[in-house]
Amino acid sequence: MATKPPQGDPVQDAPKVAERKRAAAGLPAIGHTLRMAHQQMGVKRTALTLLSVNQKDGFDCPGCAWPEPEHRHKAEFCENGAKAVAEEATLRRVTPEFFAAHPVSDLARRSGYWLGQQGRLTHPMYLPEGADHYEPVSWERAFDIVAEELTALSSPDEAVFYTSGRTSNEAAFLYQLFARKLGTNNLPDCSNMCHESSGSALSETIGVGKGSVLLDDLYQADLIVVAGQNPGTNHPRMLSALEKAKANGARVVSVNPLPEAGLERFKNPQTPKGLTAGTTLTDLFLQIRIGGDQALFRLLNKLILDMPGAVDEEFVRGHTHGFEQFAEAARAADWDETLAATGLAREDVERFLRMVLDSERIVVCWAMGLTQHKHSVPMIREIVNFLLLRGNIGRPGAGVCPVRGHSNVQGDRTMGIFERPAPAFLDALEREFGFAPPREHGYDVVRAIRALRDGEAKVFFAMGGNFVSASPDTEVTEAAMRRARLTVHVSTKLNRSHAVTGARALILPTLGRTERDLQASGEQFVTVEDSMGMVHASRGRLEPASPHLLSEPAIVCRLARRVLGTEDDVPWEEFEKDYATVRDRIARVVPGFEDFNARVAHPGGFALPHAPRDERRFPTATGKANFTAAPVEYPRLPEGRLLLQTLRSHDQYNTTIYGLDDRYRGIRNGRRVVLVNPDDARALKLADGSYVDLVSEWKDGVERRAPGFRVVHYPTARGCAAAYYPETNVLVPLDATADVSNTPASKSVVVRLEQSATD
Repeated sequence: MATKPPQGDPVQDAPKVAERKRAAAGLPAIGHTLRMAHQQMGVKRTALTLLSVNQKDGFDCPGCAWPEPEHRHKAEFCENGAKAVAEEATLRRVTPEFFAAHPVSDLARRSGYWLGQQGRLTHPMYLPEGADHYEPVSWERAFDIVAEELTALSSPDEAVFYTSGRTSNEAAFLYQLFARKLGTNNLPDCSNMCHESSGSALSETIGVGKGSVLLDDLYQADLIVVAGQNPGTNHPRMLSALEKAKANGARVVSVNPLPEAGLERFKNPQTPKGLTAGTTLTDLFLQIRIGGDQALFRLLNKLILDMPGAVDEEFVRGHTHGFEQFAEAARAADWDETLAATGLAREDVERFLRMVLDSERIVVCWAMGLTQHKHSVPMIREIVNFLLLRGNIGRPGAGVCPVRGHSNVQGDRTMGIFERPAPAFLDALEREFGFAPPREHGYDVVRAIRALRDGEAKVFFAMGGNFVSASPDTEVTEAAMRRARLTVHVSTKLNRSHAVTGARALILPTLGRTERDLQASGEQFVTVEDSMGMVHASRGRLEPASPHLLSEPAIVCRLARRVLGTEDDVPWEEFEKDYATVRDRIARVVPGFEDFNARVAHPGGFALPHAPRDERRFPTATGKANFTAAPVEYPRLPEGRLLLQTLRSHDQYNTTIYGLDDRYRGIRNGRRVVLVNPDDARALKLADGSYVDLVSEWKDGVERRAPGFRVVHYPTARGCAAAYYPETNVLVPLDATADVSNTPASKSVVVRLEQSATD
């Protein structure tokens, strides 16, 4: 039997700290997976559900976006994927009686962990203006309320339509179509807060804002660089791919401010060796200072240029633009400045160079550790320069690999969830549906928060996610949300965003990935796109958590009919009945989806075209791959300050908190910890176990404080600290963003540590 949810919030003010682990997965992961799955689902449901995860006839894991191999294990899931499935397939329920017992003021005091543990939402719920309790509401009345507020706006641009990465391709396409028929491009999404910097850099340099590799490329690589990424927690199935690459002869360089267990040794629970010794993954660990990656790759590029025969001159001549300007900038790279920026030893950089020169095929993977800095876009451009120099884009075993963190965040963007849509996409939408979509750019996440704060946006509608907890500058974000006339969240579970509302609020409960979707034409499936551009079907197997749930496509279609009127010529009712009709329209609007329904019927789906990978053709403004030559940037620290990166614990997926432990880092029973290098801690007179307030410093002079964090002496890079989000999002200024991409700079926050009043 599943266990009941916690009645009270666990006390977290005395975290326990032990030695960090030096290997990931293995028997502990199996035990932890089964324990958490049993707590949420019980034994029988656990077996039924987990054996369908990521199978060709099953459902796509609602966790990360790592792709599935062609030949799959019976258990094709990782520990954190199993946690994500268990949270969705839980037998716990949040009913109208729960809301009657818990006013919004009470929910606002609860932790994200407690809220999420209560279970699945079962009914549409409405918070009237001035009320403190959500009350049940019919779907018809809920859509009426949204329509009342939308039609009362002075302009469609006073509405914001946010999307989480869990949303399917079909729902995302319908959602952006509805928003644009209404008349706005205000379509921010979670990508604005994560890989927007990757898309910005790659679109400019290679012409496609996505990764250029498939799984087979990792298996064929000679060298794989993993930078600013912790796959052991955030993308655990990637460890299996690295293990296979190692067996094929690849070497792995990890570049990160913290040592991470998953990159040290992987104990694959699917093999006898994995359950015992495991596989050493990293051949060279470069413990870089936060934000020093651009300087590192710039120096590498100088050293490659200086090495006779190291540059693929034929590729550079035939396929690239801007080489001379880039080479001039690279040759000016300085050893002393690079070592100061990176904190690395010269011999380690030289060893990295030798590994590069010995490798014909190189893949560079990265995640949030590179994308959430002021200089993230030039940082990623410099990685592209590095790959272009030796022809490592557009051939097997080589390329760029930004690893997306949510299961369909890439697909949502492909479907048109973007505040700055390409003119060609809008032209295709206009041809297909016979209306003129708005052309003016809309709000991204940061600009949407500003608009809500300033009264320029009045309705906020979220298709999934936990916007309040995911966004920066928590106090500013929450105050902005409370200024809205109406906030609406399409959700499966309770979260913090449901307790931070506009004058009126709605919670619209929806089907999860694990559940059957039965519509008028029969049982439906949806599709997703993984981090490597593979599109495949996802079919839920469980009965819905409540008979009162609607699917995301159904919610969008019914809302569109109510808001746009029955005279609207888009066949919303047909789309709701049969998702194949939605895919037919996608096939005519989105390049690469031709004959969509037939191709997705193939087990495993299909790969979207990628011109740089498939043809060594680069659809940029110059028609070639572009070298770039931005000035080298890296964070400078004032005396007595540290550079903080926000990160996840192992019992966490994005803003969803599964538990209060971070097993690999040795943290138990608490999340308010700050990891500090022991030498820095001694210099700052901070004993291990002491308590501090984290206070961020930025040019606006505003004090942003996160109180009551336990100091943990930990082997971080010198001058660097780390702490979990969303607890530390309060420290990230709304206006501290990456140049070009406008992504919050959550990985390089200057902080001072002050003794807590409670210590």
